[in-house]
Amino acid sequence: MNFNSLRKEIISNNASVKELVNDIFAKIEDKDPEINSYICTTRDNAISQAENIDKLIQNKEKLPPLAGMPIAIKDNICTKGVATTCASKMLKSFIAPYESTASRKIWSSGGICLGKTNLDEFAMGSSTETSVFGVTSNPWDINRVPGGSSGGSAASVAAGFCAAAIGSDTGGSIRQPASFCGVVGLKPTYGRVSRWGLVAFASSLDQIGPITNTVSDAAEILYSISGKDPFDSTCLDKPVPNYLTDLNKSIKGLKIGIIKECFEHPGLNPEVKESVLSGVDRFQALGAEITEVECPRFNDGIATYYVIAPSEASANLARYDGVKYGYRSNEGSNLIDMTSKSRAEGFGDEVQRRILIGTYALSAGYSDAYYKKAQKVRTLIRKDFDNAFKKVDVLLTPTCPTTAFLKGDFVNDPLSMYLSDLLTVPANLAGLPAISIPCGFDKKGLPIGMQLIGNVLEEDRILNAANIFEIDAQVIKNRPLF
Repeated sequence: MNFNSLRKEIISNNASVKELVNDIFAKIEDKDPEINSYICTTRDNAISQAENIDKLIQNKEKLPPLAGMPIAIKDNICTKGVATTCASKMLKSFIAPYESTASRKIWSSGGICLGKTNLDEFAMGSSTETSVFGVTSNPWDINRVPGGSSGGSAASVAAGFCAAAIGSDTGGSIRQPASFCGVVGLKPTYGRVSRWGLVAFASSLDQIGPITNTVSDAAEILYSISGKDPFDSTCLDKPVPNYLTDLNKSIKGLKIGIIKECFEHPGLNPEVKESVLSGVDRFQALGAEITEVECPRFNDGIATYYVIAPSEASANLARYDGVKYGYRSNEGSNLIDMTSKSRAEGFGDEVQRRILIGTYALSAGYSDAYYKKAQKVRTLIRKDFDNAFKKVDVLLTPTCPTTAFLKGDFVNDPLSMYLSDLLTVPANLAGLPAISIPCGFDKKGLPIGMQLIGNVLEEDRILNAANIFEIDAQVIKNRPLF
Protein backbone atom coordinates (compact mmCIF):
# COMPACT_ATOMS: atom_id res chain seq x y z
CA MET A 1 0.00 0.00 0.00
CA ASN A 2 1.67 3.21 -1.16
CA PHE A 3 0.47 6.72 -1.86
CA ASN A 4 0.49 6.41 -5.67
CA SER A 5 -1.62 3.24 -5.72
CA LEU A 6 -4.12 4.74 -3.26
CA ARG A 7 -4.40 7.92 -5.30
CA LYS A 8 -5.16 5.93 -8.43
CA GLU A 9 -7.96 4.17 -6.57
CA ILE A 10 -9.38 7.45 -5.29
CA ILE A 11 -9.06 9.48 -8.49
CA SER A 12 -10.43 6.68 -10.70
CA ASN A 13 -13.50 6.54 -8.42
CA ASN A 14 -13.01 2.79 -7.95
CA ALA A 15 -13.46 3.43 -4.24
CA SER A 16 -14.27 6.35 -1.97
CA VAL A 17 -11.80 7.40 0.69
CA LYS A 18 -14.33 6.31 3.30
CA GLU A 19 -14.49 2.81 1.77
CA LEU A 20 -10.69 2.54 1.69
CA VAL A 21 -10.44 3.61 5.32
CA ASN A 22 -13.15 1.16 6.37
CA ASP A 23 -11.28 -1.62 4.56
CA ILE A 24 -8.10 -0.80 6.47
CA PHE A 25 -9.90 -0.80 9.81
CA ALA A 26 -11.45 -4.17 8.94
CA LYS A 27 -7.94 -5.51 8.30
CA ILE A 28 -6.66 -4.01 11.57
CA GLU A 29 -9.51 -5.58 13.53
CA ASP A 30 -8.90 -8.95 11.89
CA LYS A 31 -5.11 -9.14 11.87
CA ASP A 32 -3.63 -6.66 14.36
CA PRO A 33 -4.43 -8.74 17.46
CA GLU A 34 -1.67 -11.03 16.15
CA ILE A 35 0.77 -8.17 15.53
CA ASN A 36 -0.23 -5.66 18.26
CA SER A 37 1.04 -2.66 16.29
CA TYR A 38 -1.67 -0.25 17.50
CA ILE A 39 -2.26 0.93 21.05
CA CYS A 40 -5.52 2.59 20.03
CA THR A 41 -7.39 3.42 16.82
CA THR A 42 -9.37 6.59 16.03
CA ARG A 43 -12.02 5.21 13.70
CA ASP A 44 -14.73 7.86 14.17
CA ASN A 45 -12.29 10.70 13.55
CA ALA A 46 -10.78 8.90 10.54
CA ILE A 47 -14.20 8.33 8.95
CA SER A 48 -15.05 12.00 9.44
CA GLN A 49 -11.77 13.04 7.80
CA ALA A 50 -12.40 10.61 4.93
CA GLU A 51 -15.91 11.98 4.33
CA ASN A 52 -14.49 15.50 4.10
CA ILE A 53 -12.01 14.38 1.43
CA ASP A 54 -14.78 12.60 -0.47
CA LYS A 55 -16.79 15.83 -0.51
CA LEU A 56 -13.83 17.71 -1.99
CA ILE A 57 -13.53 15.05 -4.70
CA GLN A 58 -17.26 15.14 -5.47
CA ASN A 59 -17.16 18.93 -5.74
CA LYS A 60 -14.03 18.72 -7.92
CA GLU A 61 -12.16 20.99 -5.54
CA LYS A 62 -8.39 21.11 -5.26
CA LEU A 63 -7.14 18.35 -2.97
CA PRO A 64 -4.43 18.91 -0.33
CA PRO A 65 -1.18 17.00 -1.02
CA LEU A 66 -1.80 14.06 1.34
CA ALA A 67 -5.56 13.86 0.72
CA GLY A 68 -6.96 10.52 1.82
CA MET A 69 -3.64 8.97 2.86
CA PRO A 70 -4.18 6.78 5.97
CA ILE A 71 -1.39 7.43 8.47
CA ALA A 72 -0.60 6.15 11.97
CA ILE A 73 1.22 8.08 14.70
CA LYS A 74 3.71 6.73 17.23
CA ASP A 75 2.22 7.04 20.70
CA ASN A 76 4.87 9.39 22.06
CA ILE A 77 3.65 12.14 19.72
CA CYS A 78 0.77 14.24 21.05
CA THR A 79 -2.56 14.10 19.24
CA LYS A 80 -5.20 16.38 20.71
CA GLY A 81 -8.03 14.60 22.45
CA VAL A 82 -6.43 11.19 21.98
CA ALA A 83 -4.42 9.15 24.48
CA THR A 84 -0.67 9.72 24.33
CA THR A 85 0.75 7.05 26.60
CA CYS A 86 4.38 6.53 25.58
CA ALA A 87 3.44 2.84 26.16
CA SER A 88 3.94 3.46 29.88
CA LYS A 89 1.89 2.96 33.02
CA MET A 90 3.06 6.46 33.95
CA LEU A 91 0.96 8.02 31.14
CA LYS A 92 -1.57 5.25 30.55
CA SER A 93 -4.55 7.58 31.13
CA PHE A 94 -3.05 10.80 29.69
CA ILE A 95 -5.11 12.53 26.99
CA ALA A 96 -3.08 15.08 25.06
CA PRO A 97 -4.57 18.61 25.32
CA TYR A 98 -2.77 19.82 22.19
CA GLU A 99 -1.58 18.61 18.78
CA SER A 100 2.07 18.14 17.86
CA THR A 101 3.31 20.32 15.02
CA ALA A 102 4.22 17.33 12.85
CA SER A 103 0.82 15.64 13.14
CA ARG A 104 -1.03 18.94 12.74
CA LYS A 105 0.78 19.53 9.47
CA ILE A 106 -0.14 16.05 8.25
CA TRP A 107 -3.83 16.51 9.03
CA SER A 108 -3.86 19.97 7.41
CA SER A 109 -2.31 18.34 4.34
CA GLY A 110 -5.24 15.92 4.11
CA GLY A 111 -3.73 12.91 5.88
CA ILE A 112 -6.12 10.68 7.84
CA CYS A 113 -5.29 9.61 11.40
CA LEU A 114 -5.88 5.89 11.95
CA GLY A 115 -4.57 5.74 15.50
CA LYS A 116 -1.51 5.51 17.76
CA THR A 117 1.15 2.83 17.40
CA ASN A 118 2.99 0.76 19.98
CA LEU A 119 6.57 1.48 21.07
CA ASP A 120 9.15 0.68 23.69
CA GLU A 121 8.22 2.51 26.88
CA PHE A 122 9.17 6.20 26.51
CA ALA A 123 10.97 5.20 23.29
CA MET A 124 13.67 3.44 25.31
CA GLY A 125 14.42 0.16 23.58
CA SER A 126 15.24 -1.61 20.35
CA SER A 127 12.58 -4.31 20.19
CA THR A 128 9.17 -2.93 21.28
CA GLU A 129 9.21 -5.45 24.12
CA THR A 130 9.07 -2.92 26.99
CA SER A 131 5.58 -1.57 26.23
CA VAL A 132 3.00 -1.80 29.01
CA PHE A 133 0.53 -2.75 26.24
CA GLY A 134 2.45 -5.87 25.28
CA VAL A 135 5.02 -6.91 22.69
CA THR A 136 4.63 -6.07 18.99
CA SER A 137 5.37 -8.86 16.49
CA ASN A 138 7.27 -8.61 13.23
CA PRO A 139 4.89 -9.24 10.27
CA TRP A 140 7.61 -11.25 8.49
CA ASP A 141 7.83 -13.68 11.42
CA ILE A 142 5.55 -13.18 14.42
CA ASN A 143 8.07 -14.95 16.67
CA ARG A 144 10.50 -12.10 16.08
CA VAL A 145 10.63 -8.48 17.19
CA PRO A 146 9.91 -5.60 14.79
CA GLY A 147 12.76 -3.52 16.19
CA GLY A 148 12.28 -0.39 18.23
CA SER A 149 11.44 1.90 19.60
CA SER A 150 9.12 2.69 16.64
CA GLY A 151 8.32 -1.00 16.22
CA GLY A 152 4.56 -0.48 16.13
CA SER A 153 4.89 2.12 13.39
CA ALA A 154 7.17 -0.06 11.24
CA ALA A 155 5.07 -3.20 11.77
CA SER A 156 1.82 -1.38 10.89
CA VAL A 157 3.31 -0.20 7.59
CA ALA A 158 4.80 -3.60 6.73
CA ALA A 159 1.54 -5.40 7.51
CA GLY A 160 -0.58 -2.98 5.45
CA PHE A 161 -2.42 -1.53 8.46
CA CYS A 162 -1.66 1.99 7.18
CA ALA A 163 -0.03 3.61 4.17
CA ALA A 164 2.61 5.34 6.31
CA ALA A 165 3.44 6.00 9.94
CA ILE A 166 5.24 8.66 11.91
CA GLY A 167 7.98 7.64 14.32
CA SER A 168 10.68 9.22 16.41
CA ASP A 169 14.40 8.53 16.19
CA THR A 170 16.77 9.14 19.11
CA GLY A 171 19.46 6.58 18.30
CA GLY A 172 18.00 4.70 15.36
CA SER A 173 14.40 4.19 16.44
CA ILE A 174 13.00 4.84 12.95
CA ARG A 175 15.73 3.21 10.85
CA GLN A 176 16.34 0.05 12.91
CA PRO A 177 12.67 -1.09 12.92
CA ALA A 178 12.39 -0.09 9.26
CA SER A 179 15.29 -2.44 8.55
CA PHE A 180 13.78 -5.29 10.59
CA CYS A 181 10.36 -4.87 8.92
CA GLY A 182 11.54 -4.33 5.34
CA VAL A 183 10.23 -0.77 4.93
CA VAL A 184 11.69 2.71 4.45
CA GLY A 185 12.63 4.79 7.49
CA LEU A 186 13.95 8.36 7.38
CA LYS A 187 15.57 10.37 10.18
CA PRO A 188 15.84 14.04 9.09
CA THR A 189 18.57 16.51 9.98
CA TYR A 190 18.25 17.60 13.60
CA GLY A 191 16.01 20.69 13.55
CA ARG A 192 14.52 20.03 10.11
CA VAL A 193 11.24 18.87 11.71
CA SER A 194 9.72 20.44 14.82
CA ARG A 195 9.83 18.42 18.03
CA TRP A 196 6.85 20.31 19.49
CA GLY A 197 4.48 17.68 20.84
CA LEU A 198 7.05 14.88 20.88
CA VAL A 199 7.38 13.59 24.45
CA ALA A 200 11.03 14.25 25.25
CA PHE A 201 13.51 11.42 25.74
CA ALA A 202 16.90 12.95 24.86
CA SER A 203 16.29 16.45 23.56
CA SER A 204 19.56 16.92 21.65
CA LEU A 205 19.01 13.65 19.77
CA ASP A 206 15.24 13.19 19.28
CA GLN A 207 13.81 13.70 15.80
CA ILE A 208 10.46 12.95 14.17
CA GLY A 209 10.38 11.25 10.78
CA PRO A 210 8.37 9.00 8.42
CA ILE A 211 8.19 5.22 8.00
CA THR A 212 6.76 4.28 4.61
CA ASN A 213 6.54 1.62 1.91
CA THR A 214 8.45 3.66 -0.67
CA VAL A 215 11.09 6.37 -0.75
CA SER A 216 8.77 8.74 -2.63
CA ASP A 217 6.18 8.45 0.16
CA ALA A 218 8.86 9.33 2.72
CA ALA A 219 9.81 12.36 0.62
CA GLU A 220 6.18 13.52 0.53
CA ILE A 221 5.71 13.27 4.26
CA LEU A 222 9.04 14.93 5.00
CA TYR A 223 8.05 17.88 2.81
CA SER A 224 4.72 18.17 4.65
CA ILE A 225 6.15 18.14 8.20
CA SER A 226 9.38 20.12 7.72
CA GLY A 227 9.94 23.82 8.36
CA LYS A 228 10.41 26.44 11.06
CA ASP A 229 8.15 26.29 14.10
CA PRO A 230 7.89 29.12 16.66
CA PHE A 231 7.07 26.51 19.32
CA ASP A 232 10.46 24.77 18.93
CA SER A 233 13.56 26.92 19.35
CA THR A 234 15.79 24.16 17.94
CA CYS A 235 13.83 24.05 14.66
CA LEU A 236 15.86 25.41 11.74
CA ASP A 237 14.71 28.47 9.84
CA LYS A 238 15.76 27.15 6.44
CA PRO A 239 13.79 26.83 3.18
CA VAL A 240 12.19 23.44 2.64
CA PRO A 241 12.80 22.05 -0.86
CA ASN A 242 10.18 19.95 -2.61
CA TYR A 243 11.90 16.60 -2.12
CA LEU A 244 9.76 14.92 -4.77
CA THR A 245 11.21 17.03 -7.60
CA ASP A 246 14.72 15.64 -7.01
CA LEU A 247 13.80 11.96 -6.78
CA ASN A 248 14.62 10.81 -10.31
CA LYS A 249 17.93 12.51 -11.01
CA SER A 250 20.75 10.39 -12.36
CA ILE A 251 23.25 9.29 -9.72
CA LYS A 252 26.03 8.96 -12.26
CA GLY A 253 29.12 10.45 -10.64
CA LEU A 254 27.58 10.47 -7.14
CA LYS A 255 30.40 9.78 -4.69
CA ILE A 256 29.33 7.18 -2.14
CA GLY A 257 31.62 6.53 0.80
CA ILE A 258 31.67 3.07 2.35
CA ILE A 259 32.51 3.51 6.04
CA LYS A 260 35.34 1.06 6.62
CA GLU A 261 34.77 0.64 10.36
CA CYS A 262 31.19 -0.58 9.87
CA PHE A 263 32.12 -3.49 7.63
CA GLU A 264 35.04 -4.58 9.82
CA HIS A 265 33.03 -4.81 13.05
CA PRO A 266 33.03 -8.39 14.45
CA GLY A 267 29.33 -8.16 15.33
CA LEU A 268 28.22 -7.68 11.72
CA ASN A 269 26.27 -10.69 10.47
CA PRO A 270 27.92 -12.15 7.31
CA GLU A 271 24.57 -12.32 5.45
CA VAL A 272 23.88 -8.67 6.23
CA LYS A 273 27.36 -7.71 5.07
CA GLU A 274 27.01 -9.67 1.84
CA SER A 275 23.59 -8.16 1.05
CA VAL A 276 24.70 -4.59 1.70
CA LEU A 277 27.87 -5.04 -0.37
CA SER A 278 25.68 -6.36 -3.20
CA GLY A 279 23.76 -3.10 -2.85
CA VAL A 280 27.05 -1.25 -3.18
CA ASP A 281 27.73 -3.11 -6.42
CA ARG A 282 24.28 -2.12 -7.66
CA PHE A 283 25.00 1.55 -6.92
CA GLN A 284 28.25 1.23 -8.84
CA ALA A 285 26.42 -0.30 -11.81
CA LEU A 286 24.02 2.67 -11.69
CA GLY A 287 26.95 5.06 -12.15
CA ALA A 288 27.90 5.98 -8.59
CA GLU A 289 31.56 6.25 -7.66
CA ILE A 290 32.39 4.06 -4.66
CA THR A 291 35.12 5.07 -2.23
CA GLU A 292 36.15 3.59 1.10
CA VAL A 293 36.34 6.21 3.86
CA GLU A 294 37.41 6.09 7.46
CA CYS A 295 35.46 7.43 10.43
CA PRO A 296 37.82 6.32 13.22
CA ARG A 297 35.40 7.07 16.05
CA PHE A 298 32.26 5.70 14.38
CA ASN A 299 32.12 2.62 16.62
CA ASP A 300 32.62 4.80 19.71
CA GLY A 301 29.17 6.22 19.05
CA ILE A 302 27.30 3.53 20.99
CA ALA A 303 29.22 4.15 24.24
CA THR A 304 28.90 7.90 23.77
CA TYR A 305 25.17 7.65 23.15
CA TYR A 306 24.54 5.55 26.24
CA VAL A 307 26.00 8.28 28.41
CA ILE A 308 24.40 11.31 26.73
CA ALA A 309 20.92 9.86 26.07
CA PRO A 310 20.31 8.52 29.61
CA SER A 311 21.65 11.78 31.07
CA GLU A 312 19.14 13.81 29.08
CA ALA A 313 16.41 11.25 29.86
CA SER A 314 17.14 11.59 33.57
CA ALA A 315 16.51 15.35 33.34
CA ASN A 316 13.46 15.09 31.04
CA LEU A 317 11.69 12.39 33.03
CA ALA A 318 12.12 14.17 36.35
CA ARG A 319 8.78 15.90 35.66
CA TYR A 320 6.88 12.64 36.19
CA ASP A 321 6.51 12.77 39.95
CA GLY A 322 2.90 11.73 40.55
CA VAL A 323 1.88 15.29 41.42
CA LYS A 324 1.23 17.34 38.28
CA TYR A 325 0.02 14.52 36.00
CA GLY A 326 0.68 10.89 35.27
CA TYR A 327 0.51 7.86 37.51
CA ARG A 328 0.29 8.44 41.27
CA SER A 329 0.83 5.70 43.83
CA ASN A 330 -1.83 5.26 46.49
CA GLU A 331 0.89 4.54 49.02
CA GLY A 332 3.29 6.89 50.74
CA SER A 333 3.05 8.74 54.04
CA ASN A 334 4.66 11.95 52.72
CA LEU A 335 5.45 13.71 49.43
CA ILE A 336 8.92 12.20 48.98
CA ASP A 337 7.66 8.69 49.73
CA MET A 338 4.69 9.08 47.37
CA THR A 339 6.88 10.44 44.57
CA SER A 340 9.39 7.61 44.95
CA LYS A 341 6.67 4.96 44.87
CA SER A 342 4.92 6.62 41.90
CA ARG A 343 8.11 6.55 39.85
CA ALA A 344 9.03 3.01 40.92
CA GLU A 345 5.55 1.71 40.02
CA GLY A 346 4.93 3.93 37.00
CA PHE A 347 8.18 3.34 35.09
CA GLY A 348 9.28 -0.04 33.74
CA ASP A 349 12.69 -1.63 34.29
CA GLU A 350 14.38 -0.24 31.16
CA VAL A 351 13.24 3.33 31.83
CA GLN A 352 14.39 3.09 35.45
CA ARG A 353 17.71 1.66 34.30
CA ARG A 354 18.35 4.61 31.96
CA ILE A 355 17.25 7.17 34.53
CA LEU A 356 19.70 5.69 37.03
CA ILE A 357 22.54 5.61 34.47
CA GLY A 358 21.87 9.22 33.53
CA THR A 359 21.57 10.43 37.12
CA TYR A 360 24.87 8.75 37.94
CA ALA A 361 26.60 10.27 34.89
CA LEU A 362 25.42 13.76 35.85
CA SER A 363 26.14 13.47 39.57
CA ALA A 364 28.77 15.56 41.34
CA GLY A 365 32.23 14.11 40.88
CA TYR A 366 31.25 12.04 37.84
CA SER A 367 29.91 14.48 35.23
CA ASP A 368 33.45 15.41 34.09
CA ALA A 369 34.47 11.77 33.78
CA TYR A 370 31.35 10.66 31.90
CA TYR A 371 28.94 13.26 30.53
CA LYS A 372 31.43 15.95 29.56
CA LYS A 373 33.84 13.40 28.11
CA ALA A 374 31.00 11.89 26.07
CA GLN A 375 30.17 15.31 24.68
CA LYS A 376 33.79 15.72 23.60
CA VAL A 377 33.72 12.37 21.82
CA ARG A 378 30.45 13.44 20.18
CA THR A 379 32.28 16.44 18.73
CA LEU A 380 35.05 14.19 17.42
CA ILE A 381 32.48 11.89 15.77
CA ARG A 382 30.97 14.92 14.04
CA LYS A 383 34.45 15.99 12.86
CA ASP A 384 35.00 12.53 11.38
CA PHE A 385 31.79 12.96 9.39
CA ASP A 386 32.86 16.45 8.27
CA ASN A 387 36.16 15.05 6.99
CA ALA A 388 34.38 12.21 5.20
CA PHE A 389 31.99 14.61 3.44
CA LYS A 390 34.96 16.52 2.03
CA LYS A 391 35.65 13.41 -0.07
CA VAL A 392 32.17 11.98 -0.78
CA ASP A 393 28.54 13.05 -1.19
CA VAL A 394 26.81 10.24 0.71
CA LEU A 395 27.92 7.66 3.27
CA LEU A 396 26.74 4.05 3.22
CA THR A 397 26.51 1.43 5.97
CA PRO A 398 24.30 -1.50 6.95
CA THR A 399 21.38 -0.22 9.02
CA CYS A 400 21.73 -2.96 11.66
CA PRO A 401 24.37 -5.59 12.41
CA THR A 402 21.73 -8.36 12.23
CA THR A 403 18.23 -9.10 10.99
CA ALA A 404 15.26 -9.26 13.38
CA PHE A 405 15.99 -11.38 16.43
CA LEU A 406 13.61 -13.63 18.34
CA LYS A 407 11.39 -12.25 21.08
CA GLY A 408 13.03 -12.61 24.46
CA ASP A 409 16.56 -13.05 23.10
CA PHE A 410 17.93 -9.96 24.85
CA VAL A 411 15.30 -9.18 27.49
CA ASN A 412 17.81 -10.04 30.22
CA ASP A 413 20.85 -8.83 28.30
CA PRO A 414 20.45 -5.06 27.81
CA LEU A 415 24.04 -4.54 26.64
CA SER A 416 23.52 -6.88 23.67
CA MET A 417 20.23 -5.12 22.96
CA TYR A 418 22.00 -1.74 22.91
CA LEU A 419 24.44 -3.01 20.26
CA SER A 420 21.60 -3.30 17.73
CA ASP A 421 21.84 0.51 17.46
CA LEU A 422 25.57 0.42 16.78
CA LEU A 423 25.32 1.64 13.17
CA THR A 424 22.48 4.14 13.56
CA VAL A 425 23.53 6.09 16.67
CA PRO A 426 26.39 8.14 15.07
CA ALA A 427 24.02 9.99 12.72
CA ASN A 428 21.96 11.14 15.72
CA LEU A 429 25.04 12.27 17.62
CA ALA A 430 26.09 14.34 14.60
CA GLY A 431 22.57 15.56 13.78
CA LEU A 432 22.75 14.20 10.22
CA PRO A 433 19.94 12.92 7.98
CA ALA A 434 19.88 9.17 7.35
CA ILE A 435 17.57 6.74 5.60
CA SER A 436 17.17 2.96 5.78
CA ILE A 437 15.97 1.13 2.68
CA PRO A 438 15.49 -2.61 2.09
CA CYS A 439 18.36 -4.14 0.11
CA GLY A 440 17.74 -7.88 0.41
CA PHE A 441 16.85 -10.82 2.63
CA ASP A 442 18.74 -13.38 4.69
CA LYS A 443 18.33 -17.15 4.31
CA LYS A 444 15.36 -17.13 6.70
CA GLY A 445 13.58 -14.62 4.45
CA LEU A 446 14.03 -11.73 6.89
CA PRO A 447 14.59 -8.21 5.49
CA ILE A 448 17.99 -6.52 5.49
CA GLY A 449 18.34 -2.74 5.54
CA MET A 450 20.96 -0.47 4.02
CA GLN A 451 21.60 2.98 5.48
CA LEU A 452 22.50 6.14 3.56
CA ILE A 453 23.77 9.10 5.58
CA GLY A 454 23.82 12.64 4.17
CA ASN A 455 25.39 15.90 5.21
CA VAL A 456 23.36 18.48 7.10
CA LEU A 457 20.09 19.38 5.29
CA GLU A 458 20.94 17.13 2.35
CA GLU A 459 17.87 14.94 2.65
CA ASP A 460 17.23 15.52 -1.05
CA ARG A 461 20.51 13.81 -1.95
CA ILE A 462 19.99 10.65 0.11
CA LEU A 463 16.32 10.45 -0.94
CA ASN A 464 17.27 10.61 -4.61
CA ALA A 465 19.97 7.95 -4.25
CA ALA A 466 17.62 5.72 -2.24
CA ASN A 467 14.83 6.13 -4.79
CA ILE A 468 17.06 5.22 -7.74
CA PHE A 469 18.24 2.12 -5.86
CA GLU A 470 14.68 1.17 -4.90
CA ILE A 471 13.43 1.39 -8.48
CA ASP A 472 16.34 -0.67 -9.81
CA ALA A 473 16.47 -3.31 -7.06
CA GLN A 474 12.69 -3.84 -6.69
CA VAL A 475 13.28 -5.31 -3.21
CA ILE A 476 10.26 -3.40 -1.94
CA LYS A 477 7.86 -5.53 -4.01
CA ASN A 478 8.30 -8.40 -1.57
CA ARG A 479 5.83 -7.98 1.28
CA PRO A 480 4.91 -10.14 4.29
CA LEU A 481 1.70 -12.17 3.96
CA PHE A 482 -0.68 -9.96 5.94
